[in-house]
Amino acid sequence: MPPPRVNKKPNNETTTKDNRGILDDPFKFLDQDYQELKKSCITSNKRFVDDKFPPNSSSIDPKNKLKLALNKIEWLRPSKIVSDPQLIVQGVSRFDYSQGPNLGNCWFLASVGALTFRKEVMDQVMPSDQSFGKDYAGIFHFRFWRFGKWIDVVIDDKLPTIDGQLVFVHSKTSNEFWPALLEKAYAKVCGSYADMHAGQVSEALLDFTGGVHVNFELEKPAIDLWSLMDRAAKTNALMACGSRHGDKSENVLPNGIVQGHAYSVTGVFKVTWQGKPVKLVRVLNPWGMGEWNGPWSDKSSLWNTVSEKEQTKCRSLANDGEFWMSMEDFTKNFEEIDICCFSPDFLDSSSKCSWTTTCYNGSWESGTTAGGCINNKESFWTNPQFRVRIEELDAECASGQCPENILVSLMQIHENRYRSLVSNYGIGFSVYLIPPEANER
Repeated sequence: MPPPRVNKKPNNETTTKDNRGILDDPFKFLDQDYQELKKSCITSNKRFVDDKFPPNSSSIDPKNKLKLALNKIEWLRPSKIVSDPQLIVQGVSRFDYSQGPNLGNCWFLASVGALTFRKEVMDQVMPSDQSFGKDYAGIFHFRFWRFGKWIDVVIDDKLPTIDGQLVFVHSKTSNEFWPALLEKAYAKVCGSYADMHAGQVSEALLDFTGGVHVNFELEKPAIDLWSLMDRAAKTNALMACGSRHGDKSENVLPNGIVQGHAYSVTGVFKVTWQGKPVKLVRVLNPWGMGEWNGPWSDKSSLWNTVSEKEQTKCRSLANDGEFWMSMEDFTKNFEEIDICCFSPDFLDSSSKCSWTTTCYNGSWESGTTAGGCINNKESFWTNPQFRVRIEELDAECASGQCPENILVSLMQIHENRYRSLVSNYGIGFSVYLIPPEANER
């Protein structure tokens, strides 16, 4: 077999001369400059209308896959819907919104629920330099991380309505509009509202953070997954999960769980029951209603057997879509959990460790570097290869964990702006240990 071609130099955005695409200097999506557009609107005393995502059916559903009555939709600015529109009312909360009935984007809204817990991340996604107050010009902007770069997305505030009611996500407080505007900005990135229909919760988690994504299957969970989730929560990670699929999409089971549905994971807690610790997980349905009704649910009698302090801290009787369940019931009813964070420090049992990150950009090219999987023995060696040296842990870090860890993540860059038209190719990677004697050569 010929010797491998090894890519040795990372194409890392932090080491290149072009620093654009970082959070403080994001790329302008579709070349729209928020500050310049807003200044122009204020100077001309006009409110912004986005010609790159126009308020018409092309931005909602170009092929009418959602089967909406598009002729009944009227695009209204918040000031035409309520008399006193606000971007945020009394802070951002996971209870602010409910998923609209016309769009299956629970994967996105479950990620939003996780996002509301992390103010510093929320401030990245939704810059604070905007409101319906001073210098209002009908223009807003949001920032998302896309395939290694931050982008700034400009929108107008015209929202699709029918009979004065929002068609998609809506706030429980009638004059609060951050959820609808955030959803519109993300729909613009996806190509249209219809392009947000169905997806993986990990997509939005990554787009909100630019962080590291880890997925765990719950059928055979990692050793003490609850403790890992507890550490993740304490390191400001975002977590969401997906329920097991049934014969019918979004079928509500007798226990209250919606099959094939995305949920936010909003907390973990340990209570003492009959002298023994019980590990609990708190979960949020992005519908804003509909809850688990089994053990440790809102009205479960088990809460009457724990201390008043623990009840006060955890128990809620509101039908707001959020509920507690035991770790055992969580793993039975949910298929997987996604954890996204700035650094995978939570994977280590020691808080004294810190991770370093390296980013490589590459591609598979037909006839040269697309060697197929391991079954293609004659060509497999032609695939791009990267040699990674894992440095030994220092004494302080090594004392708190087992061997050195490495986390590898592979991301596929979309070739089409319209999310529903993206071709997701079958790609993957294999990790091999290089013997020390071979590494010395």
